[in-house]
Amino acid sequence: MAELVRQQHLDVDVAYHGFGLQESDDGDLPVPFPDDFTHGVFLNDFPGRLDIFSAGHTHTASVTVEVWDGEPPDQDSSRWDEQAETVFESISGEVVVWSMALGRTEDVIPLASSGGSWRVRVSCAGRSEAAALSEQEGTGEGVEKYLIQFWPVKA
Repeated sequence: MAELVRQQHLDVDVAYHGFGLQESDDGDLPVPFPDDFTHGVFLNDFPGRLDIFSAGHTHTASVTVEVWDGEPPDQDSSRWDEQAETVFESISGEVVVWSMALGRTEDVIPLASSGGSWRVRVSCAGRSEAAALSEQEGTGEGVEKYLIQFWPVKA
């Protein structure tokens, strides 16, 4: 059974409906954030980069990142509005949060001591509330909640 290695909570700035997670050593990425960000696609992957589309235009999302030593238990899908999985390649073993408005943030997510291939599952709740706040007040704090789980791809 897989074990949780690390858990980290982040308050992520969402602007223009999006934020990203990108390889920390990003100098050679073919498509750096936010180039080619696709509006309306919940989870979009590029080499060394993950784009996450938010239901709210401008707000602060509550993001929990977990790193597991194997595939984590499945999430109860009834708890989440959206879920998606993909593969993420890391050169450095570190991922950095990117904001549409602020660029590269100081939020670093350590995956491992070196690079490797990772599965990632992104789950989100509170999407309709975040959309409604964007239409009414313009901003919200912690209404949209994400759980982002990484685990190594086994050879």
